[in-house]
Amino acid sequence: MTASCIYSGWVMHRRLHPRRHHFRYRAWWLLLDLAEIDTLDKRLMIFSRRRGNLISFHDGDYGHDETPLRDQIVRRLHAKGISFDDGRICLLCSPRVLGYQFNPLSVYFCYRQSGELAATVYEVHNTYGERHSYTMAANAEEGGTIRQSSKKAFYVSPFMGMDMSYDFRLAPPGETLTLGISGAEKGVALINTVLHAQRQELTDLRLAELLCTYPLVTLKVIAAIHFEAVRLWWKGLTIHPHVAASDCEQKRERKHV
Repeated sequence: MTASCIYSGWVMHRRLHPRRHHFRYRAWWLLLDLAEIDTLDKRLMIFSRRRGNLISFHDGDYGHDETPLRDQIVRRLHAKGISFDDGRICLLCSPRVLGYQFNPLSVYFCYRQSGELAATVYEVHNTYGERHSYTMAANAEEGGTIRQSSKKAFYVSPFMGMDMSYDFRLAPPGETLTLGISGAEKGVALINTVLHAQRQELTDLRLAELLCTYPLVTLKVIAAIHFEAVRLWWKGLTIHPHVAASDCEQKRERKHV
């Protein structure tokens, strides 16, 4: 049995301040063991790697340079001083569907050889074509829940400023997968986002069923982002100007000098 699978479920976004706003939509994702993608390419008819198909995975849609994705993630873990003994790395993502792809958030789950989750890397994409990764150790509490936190370091939405912090609550991939992200601005709770999904086997039949049920799921995500932005603008929320990812990086470097 492969580690790679499908997760099908829903995403909920809730704005708490200064205006209440809520929406929820159904979606599905692939959890791909980076070591299994070529095998999946050979086994599945409607999934391919680095070439066109109904569903496809292109390495360049992820990461921050041209080196293999696994090498990039391992370097990030070592840079953070996270103990990692070359276990498997799985990526939760939305693949290209009919050639189109947009991932607001992709998550790398980094396991030790013992099967213990060592770290997560949250790769965030915005609508300006920029990417940023938050790399954090994964220390499970009793019951298996993982809690992590980080200062905001990347511009995502014109309706959220940069002086924010994030709290992550994660129930790692199993029969279900749950990820909650809370954002606060100057100590005031601002947003809640929850992703919840059920594991399904990665087969051509199930992929075909999802294509029929959600034929334009990736277009639906980007359309929802812009539609909800219009609703927030209509509610009179403050618009924060775009801060380039390079400017965010320079600001972080100055803080550490």
